[in-house]
Amino acid sequence: MEYRPRRLRKKEGLRRMVSDIKIKAEDLILPLFLVPGEDIKEEITALPDCYHLSVDRVVEYLKEPVARGLNAVLLFGVPEENQKDAEASQSRDPEGVVPRAVKKIKDNYPELVVGTDVCLCAYTDHGHCGIMDSGGEVKNDETLEYLARMALTHTRAGADIIAPSDMMDYRIGFIRRALEEEGFTNTVIMSYSVKYASSFYGPFRYAADSAPEHGDRSSYQMDYSRSQEASIEAELDIQEGADILMVKPALAYLDIIKEIDSQSNLPLAAYSVSGEYSMIKQAAKAGICNEEEMVHEVFTAIRRAGADIIISYFAEKYLQILSDKK
Repeated sequence: MEYRPRRLRKKEGLRRMVSDIKIKAEDLILPLFLVPGEDIKEEITALPDCYHLSVDRVVEYLKEPVARGLNAVLLFGVPEENQKDAEASQSRDPEGVVPRAVKKIKDNYPELVVGTDVCLCAYTDHGHCGIMDSGGEVKNDETLEYLARMALTHTRAGADIIAPSDMMDYRIGFIRRALEEEGFTNTVIMSYSVKYASSFYGPFRYAADSAPEHGDRSSYQMDYSRSQEASIEAELDIQEGADILMVKPALAYLDIIKEIDSQSNLPLAAYSVSGEYSMIKQAAKAGICNEEEMVHEVFTAIRRAGADIIISYFAEKYLQILSDKK
């Protein structure tokens, strides 16, 4: 008898029953932007329906997503302009917005997994991800110490996951040693292992106020025309002690996600970045696509490529979609 797949597509219940790609609440990580001050919840122009939040508003903001099954958040700090300096001092301040937010979240939602982004770009007055020399070049080795101190500050506050996004060479091993020397042997490192110099980051740089003052980040972020470099970078992070690998961006790099998934048995995250989010938002606003359907299709494609974890500004929206389908 001839097999006819269309029979399985006749009813929604049948389609769900035989689907081999399923996205669950625990697969998602929601990025949040923390700012100094009090009673702040301001929509980010470049990221509609995303907000700058002061620490005192975080618990209230998370109440509904947590009730819908949110499993993890990834925190980004956005200091005041006058707090930025050449050595990113605010990045390792134990009273900075990220350490205070970590403590606040863990006190109120102890089961929520809290990750923190570890990078200097939002904290430097020049907007680059590392310490710079007098000629305007990022000093890779000198930057490692600053990253490790930032990671330790977040871990002491209670962070479950440290996520270095700077793309300095050797930073995973350097941070791992620093953590273990202080007894933090169980802190998870989710490495931005494969992070491309991408034009998809524009809205994020607006949200985090982290655009480079001069030049670009192509000297330390990856060239998207060099596909074989991804495997090398991922393998180096594995050897240095990463627990979770990440590919960023996601949608234009599904082939890379698949490649890294086949290379490693470590959990793999994909960051569906701000440009991907904004394109869908703008298309939906213009009435040329259905936002919910497009988000589901994109998430399915990312999971199908091999990602175990999806970091997305749509995480909160998708939790609502999942909740409505129950």
